[in-house]
Amino acid sequence: MAGLSVHWADVFAFSVSPLETLVRGSVMYWLLFLLFRFVVRRDVGSMGIADILLIVIVADAAQNGMAGEGKSVADAAILVGTLVAWNVALDRLAFHVPAIRRFVDPKKVMLIRDGKMLRANMRRESITDEELEAKYRQQGVESIDEVKVLYLEADGKVSVIKHKAGGR
Repeated sequence: MAGLSVHWADVFAFSVSPLETLVRGSVMYWLLFLLFRFVVRRDVGSMGIADILLIVIVADAAQNGMAGEGKSVADAAILVGTLVAWNVALDRLAFHVPAIRRFVDPKKVMLIRDGKMLRANMRRESITDEELEAKYRQQGVESIDEVKVLYLEADGKVSVIKHKAGGR
């Protein structure tokens, strides 16, 4: 332990300009936001191991772009604060401004109507028959004929509206 002296001033001092950290964090936040919003597909209602692995790898790859040569607690605090601030700002703006909400939140997508799978929508969302069947069975639906409509919601979950009992 003799060679491991800590200079507390170095731990809390900025090693990179706070403005540079703020700009780097903002650029990477928006790059990652756009990547995940428009490129990475929504999984049907869950995050699989591949999704989690992708997030970890992207986070690791993005770290150098965000932090640069930053090594101190102060640098990390500015970076984390920047990322959280962008996330909060987007949430608040999306709540108050419909145009931003449409950009931030994907629309729900109808995948079944009147017991028929909507193949074009399933293809666009990369959802297989087996995935869709599993999701409506998890909602207590035995047969696709019972489904009036099934939506893939913005959060990746599915919602099912059944036909009324006694007919369509």
